[in-house]
Amino acid sequence: MKGISILRLLVVAMVVAVIPLPAMAQISIGIGINVGYAPPAIPVYQQPYVPQPNYVWMPGYWAWSYEGYYWVPGTWTYAPQPGYLWTPGYWGWNAGNYAWNQGYWGTSVGYYGGVNYGAGYYGNGYVGGQWSGNNFRYNSYVTRVGAGFGGNTYVNRNVYVNNATASTVSYNGGPSGLQARPTQYQLAVGRSHHLGMTAAQQQHVQVAAQDRNLLASVNHNRPPVLAVARPLATSNRPAGFAAVRTSDRVSAKTQASHSAPLAYHAPAAHAAPAYHAPAAHAAPAYRAPAAHAAPAYHAPAAHAAPAYRAPAAHAVPAYRAPAAHAAPAYRAPAAHAAPAYHHAPAAHAAPAAHAAPAHPGDDKHEQR
Repeated sequence: MKGISILRLLVVAMVVAVIPLPAMAQISIGIGINVGYAPPAIPVYQQPYVPQPNYVWMPGYWAWSYEGYYWVPGTWTYAPQPGYLWTPGYWGWNAGNYAWNQGYWGTSVGYYGGVNYGAGYYGNGYVGGQWSGNNFRYNSYVTRVGAGFGGNTYVNRNVYVNNATASTVSYNGGPSGLQARPTQYQLAVGRSHHLGMTAAQQQHVQVAAQDRNLLASVNHNRPPVLAVARPLATSNRPAGFAAVRTSDRVSAKTQASHSAPLAYHAPAAHAAPAYHAPAAHAAPAYRAPAAHAAPAYHAPAAHAAPAYRAPAAHAVPAYRAPAAHAAPAYRAPAAHAAPAYHHAPAAHAAPAAHAAPAHPGDDKHEQR
């Protein structure tokens, strides 16, 4: 009997070991997952005012559960210690699937796929605020800061600000994804010491996963709660909270297959999903360029010959001794002037020399 009891206990232990925990196994906290279709676009929303000093912004994003994609509202939260900034997680193309890369805390902001999460996270770095000793100072040009923060604000207008033309694509790589690549600085940040989500952040994600109104399949990619001033908790659920139903589970065709963690510890691992061996990808589109060009260039001299047959021969018929045509029109013009000139015109003046006729009676006077 004792042996049978021990055997039963072992069987029960094995069964319990394979049953997933309902809270952690259904959501993408701290584990890498691959999904067969892309996450929805990042919705545009207004950031809530900072509730109190030293809160750091965590932008909203699409997470995954067995019910499909769901929206994790943006929120203000405490950093694990002064000087730390949040690098958001991101979805990256991974050999036909979309893999989640977990966010982390570090002294600088690292690579997050070039995703424009808004409110200071515009795809590269963070411009919504910065640490000054143990105090977090907010850039009021980007961050919504209310009254009561005294000197913990500054204005830097020389930054990118989200607008209607900004991209809302929520993933990197793939056919229609963002093509941003990590810089050397971002790679160095990823290799440096950093920390995972705080307990408050994890609870925030868990509560969001339990609200069916935040499921993309229910809200049609338009979450009713886009951001909250403080992290969600069992005592701080979203407005209109409704528990997820069994019927909300997605079909097996779009189920998530759990894989090894893809958190951004070793940045090369992050870059790989969105940029798999660039040389290998380029090869199919560029196979021996000389060989491709040959068929399009068949002995150009041979083709030109028929279209160019002794061009000088064509010009000859159009130019037949032009001088020969002018000869008949010029026949000794001087011969026409001769008849118009008669010589000896002075012969006409001679008749004017006649003697005056004598008057009758003149002889009489002289005789006397």
